[in-house]
Amino acid sequence: MTSADESEPAVALQAISSDRSAARKTQPFPNLVVVKLGGTTLSSQERLLDDLAALAGQRALLVVHGGGKLITAWLERLGVATRFEDGLRVTDDETLAVTAAVLRGLVGTELVAALRARGCDAVGVSGVDGGLLVGERLPRVGRVATVTGVRPHLVVTLLGAGLVPVVAPLALDEAGAVCNVNADDAAAGLARGLGAELLVLLTDVDGVRGVEGERIPRMTPAEAARLIDEGVIAGGMIPKVRAALRAIEGTAGEAVIGDGADPMALQRALRDPAFGTRIGAGAAAGAGAAAGAGAAVAGDR
Repeated sequence: MTSADESEPAVALQAISSDRSAARKTQPFPNLVVVKLGGTTLSSQERLLDDLAALAGQRALLVVHGGGKLITAWLERLGVATRFEDGLRVTDDETLAVTAAVLRGLVGTELVAALRARGCDAVGVSGVDGGLLVGERLPRVGRVATVTGVRPHLVVTLLGAGLVPVVAPLALDEAGAVCNVNADDAAAGLARGLGAELLVLLTDVDGVRGVEGERIPRMTPAEAARLIDEGVIAGGMIPKVRAALRAIEGTAGEAVIGDGADPMALQRALRDPAFGTRIGAGAAAGAGAAAGAGAAVAGDR
């Protein structure tokens, strides 16, 4: 019997911008929106869940969820120390066991149930299912991988059936071991691999901050890369911005980083240019005032 991984070659993310005609064959949903939710409690996201369910009735939607705060809480209960490197959770075997249980079990199940209660035909999967997310181990952070490709058949089938995939950010590495994946990275990989029109990264801050603490409303990819190099963007915001850059590289797509606590977060991400920080090739220069030393820090998911 041929495995799913063998029968369905991965779409390498770096190949998408260099061969757009081939990439379009794997992207049958040109109006796709990928939304990454943070790991806050569902009770605080009632309006956002309502808006997600409404959006699912209008266009193709894929949801990726984090769970960092809940993972940390469970690790503390079990007496397991938490450590971060460049905004990524250092993940040993014990930490991975808790991470997988929280993401795939607690957060994913509750989110699917909440969406289904709103009439949204959501289906929970992880990046391991069907070999969906192809990962490569990152140095110094243990069992953590970055997304290097996607095997889209599973989510394309779900989307084609009118379902909403809800994806837990786990992946298999080169050796087939389960790894933790930053939720922003997972969302960006799926957005890029599926040719999404818009990537929305909802987090616990209202956007990328400049040197004086001001929100930067718009950035080009070049401006974003420069602010990372200069240390203005730092800590947990680094993986978010890098994820956004990977998602839109070589495309006309756009990424939005904004505050998921805003009761109108999703609607504003779709329609309001003043919401959060928008990163895209067509973004007007908005980062000039942010040059110099400083920091923009957010949580790990």
